[in-house]
Amino acid sequence: MNSIGLVELSSIAAGFLVSDAMVKASSVRILEALPICPGKFIVLIGGDVADVKNSVEVGLEIAQESIVDSFVIPRIHSQVFSALNGVSEFEAINALGIVETFSIAAGILAADAAVKAASVDLLEIRLSRGQGGKAYFTLTGEVAAVQAAVDAAAQEIVDTGMLLKQVVIPSPHNELFDFLY
Repeated sequence: MNSIGLVELSSIAAGFLVSDAMVKASSVRILEALPICPGKFIVLIGGDVADVKNSVEVGLEIAQESIVDSFVIPRIHSQVFSALNGVSEFEAINALGIVETFSIAAGILAADAAVKAASVDLLEIRLSRGQGGKAYFTLTGEVAAVQAAVDAAAQEIVDTGMLLKQVVIPSPHNELFDFLY
């Protein structure tokens, strides 16, 4: 699986309909298909690039007015999978970068861009649960690398209007670590 695609919808019922159509359209695997806050639904699929692109196109065609956001990432960075599943491995937390987005799709797109742009460790990607439909991710590394990664993430999604906030904390206090991961 070298590609992922996501369709984010404003309707739970439409989400189930789109999920079914997407998995039937191509040889893809559903990684997530679930309701999220506030009453939205995401369908995250994985597979080969052509299959994922086709499946997302079918999903968007069916979803129409229920579309909130979507993406296809052709060569997903392996750290994104770990961060989505909460199983990231890292040596230590140095500088801390946080990027917050208005949509799940924008959060994952930005996280992939960040980790591809600089030598950083993606800690976690949090998707909407209890966050009013927003997403955010955290990453760590040397200050310059974290700044470059956060800047790349912001640049990836700024034109979509889905970027809420990005910050870099050069030397986070040790007490903060207990609430990060």
